[in-house]
Amino acid sequence: MEQALAKKEHVSETPATQWLKQRKVAFGEHPYPYEEHGGTAVSSRELGVDEHVVIKTLVMQDEKAQPLIVLMHGDKKVSTKNLARQAGCKSVEPCKPEVAQRHSGYLVGGTSPFGTRKAMPVYVERSVLALERIYINGGRRGFLVSIDPSQLPSLLPVTAVDVAID
Repeated sequence: MEQALAKKEHVSETPATQWLKQRKVAFGEHPYPYEEHGGTAVSSRELGVDEHVVIKTLVMQDEKAQPLIVLMHGDKKVSTKNLARQAGCKSVEPCKPEVAQRHSGYLVGGTSPFGTRKAMPVYVERSVLALERIYINGGRRGFLVSIDPSQLPSLLPVTAVDVAID
């Protein structure tokens, strides 16, 4: 019994959860069975929540290969053209998985905006901040944390943007 408890605790400990705990942020832990290339459709289905409140953490880069993070609703895509305009860049594109991993310190599919290896600017879709609760990657594939999104501006260097497309 004790071993099972210790194992469960170990499973949820990630750089992201350590980072949140250090800052005394209240968060819920939500493990689920990870599916390769399943994305937010799988996590929302497994957790029984609307895909709109499951937030993707996307590592992108500008024309100078400077990394940035975009937090977007699971059921939306990012207009890179609008993001570049609102971020004051010429262009923005997704990083290759190995580059994203090098910047964030997380495996693609398990990227959290919390506790990243490198400090990066964070662009959040404005409507995410208005939600009551969001589910966002907790730093491991198959593991989301739920938090109050109104805390994001005090935790991360966020800039609200309007770049969502269906």
